[in-house]
Amino acid sequence: MVPSQSNSNSVFPSHVSPRISPQFKPVEIESDISLSTNEQLPPLVTPLPTRATTPGPVDLTPIPITSTPEPAPSLPEVLPKVECVVRARIPTTTGTEIFLHLYKNNVDEKEHLAIVFGPHIRSKSLDRPRPGETERDRMIRGAYTGRLYPGRKESGKEDLVHLFSKQDHATLVRIHSECYTGETAWSARCDCGEQLDEAARLMTKENDGVVVYLRQEGRGIGLLEKLKAYNLQDLGADTVTANLLLRHPADARSYSIATAILLDLDLTEIRLLTNNPDKIAAVEGKHKEIKVTDRVPMVPLAWSRESGGIRSQEVEGYLKTKIEPNLLIN
Repeated sequence: MVPSQSNSNSVFPSHVSPRISPQFKPVEIESDISLSTNEQLPPLVTPLPTRATTPGPVDLTPIPITSTPEPAPSLPEVLPKVECVVRARIPTTTGTEIFLHLYKNNVDEKEHLAIVFGPHIRSKSLDRPRPGETERDRMIRGAYTGRLYPGRKESGKEDLVHLFSKQDHATLVRIHSECYTGETAWSARCDCGEQLDEAARLMTKENDGVVVYLRQEGRGIGLLEKLKAYNLQDLGADTVTANLLLRHPADARSYSIATAILLDLDLTEIRLLTNNPDKIAAVEGKHKEIKVTDRVPMVPLAWSRESGGIRSQEVEGYLKTKIEPNLLIN
């Protein structure tokens, strides 16, 4: 059990310890770059001007997409092959029911996910019959309509087909990269957990939407390297520079698997929940397999409300690295 810490000025939740401002001394980094609180970081990247203060009320109106930039040359000519291997109903603590889809692919060994709101969104690869399987096999892997119940014998119910017709509007989609620290360890270094919760709130409200959850922790560098980057941040580096000091790209994430998953869910027109205009071209794919009709901003709650949202010295620095006057890059 962790000993309790008293603080006469603040009351902290049980999982939080009071933050103590560290006292830094110059530290020699093996990469021959020395960092200290009084030292200017080397010009590995050229930062854009950042806002001196956080903005007030923010307009969250969706931004219609009339044209998208040409896809980056790095996008693959052929999308990865994905297959939904299991789907399960998840009753949530808010009362909403979601369907969690687990995917395998031919690019990596990771188990990427699709969190689906609404029973009308179906996976083509999951529903596809497989040689030699029984009706019970289909129900166990989630290829059924309606709900499971003790004694059920058939995976399909013709009288329920009308419940699964496609919506007459573009589906709200969030492409979310895994963040163990922000979603599970209550980290105030980023707003990833807040973004995931906000995406779920908006999709619950519509009873329609998909969060494609990609297992690419730390902007694609993995949890081990991400924690090293955190230590570099405590030594004075920002998020981008810390990755570069560890000899990683500033952002190593890829979205081609997400594009393939959306196609498997038969979602060819979407409203993309993101602050990053560049993500539109990445999700649409090299050959525009997906059409993004609107970009729905995800402004930090602390910026759009008088109270609520994540407020900390660390997250403010993180957001200043990402959010510029005319470009929200989350």
